[in-house]
Amino acid sequence: MAKRIQFSRTGGPEVLELIDDELCEPAPGEVRIANRAVGLNFIDIYFRTGLYPTRLPAGLGTEAAGVVDAVGEGVGNLVPGDRVAYAQGPLGAYGEYHILPADKVIQLPDTIGMEQAAAGMLKGLTVQYLLRQTYPLQGGETILFHAAAGGVGTIACQWARALGVRLIGTVSSPEKAEIASHNGAWAVIDYTRENVVERVRELTDGAMCPVVYDSVGRDTWDTSLDCLAPRGTMVSFGNASGPVEGINLATLNSKGSLFVTRPSLAGYADTRERFEMMCRDLFGVIERGEVAIHIGHRYRLAEAGQAQQALAERRTSGSTILLP
Repeated sequence: MAKRIQFSRTGGPEVLELIDDELCEPAPGEVRIANRAVGLNFIDIYFRTGLYPTRLPAGLGTEAAGVVDAVGEGVGNLVPGDRVAYAQGPLGAYGEYHILPADKVIQLPDTIGMEQAAAGMLKGLTVQYLLRQTYPLQGGETILFHAAAGGVGTIACQWARALGVRLIGTVSSPEKAEIASHNGAWAVIDYTRENVVERVRELTDGAMCPVVYDSVGRDTWDTSLDCLAPRGTMVSFGNASGPVEGINLATLNSKGSLFVTRPSLAGYADTRERFEMMCRDLFGVIERGEVAIHIGHRYRLAEAGQAQQALAERRTSGSTILLP
């Protein structure tokens, strides 16, 4: 038997249950991972609340790091004992063990620890596709990145600095402003005290930004559009405040022939080759010391609901992990 988190109905953190489940064998092409650390992400909340539908009852979580415990028939690139991490695949990472396709698993370099990998895989790969693929930054740009003190934001601040990009980060408190600045933000805006659009205009001498990265969603949509330069790109990659609805395409025209995209990790790491390329890029910036993964909070697996509540209420900074 193995412990894992399950939910049989959608709702608040109270729907999450810690259960004992049978330990199954991996099918052909699959591997079983003994998790050592599990990553916590906003997408987990989207599944729990029903924003992203799934068949119930269901496990939760897609990101963790651990050791290969068993391999199914036909798996030739992994063996029991290998140190690995994953950020995609079927729900169920919130548990002591998880079974998933071998092609969703990557071997970890010896220089990267389990907790570091669990805290940084999904968030780090997200930053990789945002900064290197969705809007490929060349260096010298001034960009706007919302939630700059969060798990994704702190990685983005560091990676942007390494690329020679001036990142303006938005935060909700002086404490989070200090975190974003420490991680390399060129400038920080506390949106509870300052007007974001006016401050961006001042910082850019009226030029505004060629790209805005927005994981907040509904509450920041209009502000983000107003921070874009003509023909700028709005990258909406999350719904922390709720989904963006009722988009009027004419607004994109009136605000300067703007572009909008709604990317996802699955849309970029859609082949094994691309997945490996993105992991090499992420592992490279970590090993060179350009990006450090900050773990702000650790919870026991049984405290998954509390951890999600803290994340939803924006009481966290950096990355949060669960320890099975």
